[in-house]
Amino acid sequence: MTPHTAVPTLKAALERGASVRPQVGGFPYLAEALRRAGTTRCTMTVPSGAMLYLTDTGPVAVQGEPLITGMTDVPPFDRVALLTALRADQAGETSFPEFVRGCWEAGVVRYDVDLTARTCVYQGAGGETYTETYPAVAL
Repeated sequence: MTPHTAVPTLKAALERGASVRPQVGGFPYLAEALRRAGTTRCTMTVPSGAMLYLTDTGPVAVQGEPLITGMTDVPPFDRVALLTALRADQAGETSFPEFVRGCWEAGVVRYDVDLTARTCVYQGAGGETYTETYPAVAL
């Protein structure tokens, strides 16, 4: 296991997932491409836009565009708003950045995808959680 192989392997899996992902209900396809490439978990720290992928070839950090700078109050956890953001994303109505913004506005500070169990746990600042499962798909 060398750190020099983790990034190209992850990039290839993300590209494969993007190429096979349908507009509606596409996340399971991206997740399956990642899982097949040896990714076991990915965690997003929502306000910072940072993603951590745990892969068979080593962990990879990806710094996305932060949603906030400086200091700000965290929105309260709102399960209904989170479900609205999730369903809009699943219907292909939002981009990934819009989905992340919707999570933040629903009080989600972190989400953790377990690619083996096919679950995603959304967490609020006070420890509130909502868990969603996603279906297995064939690529």
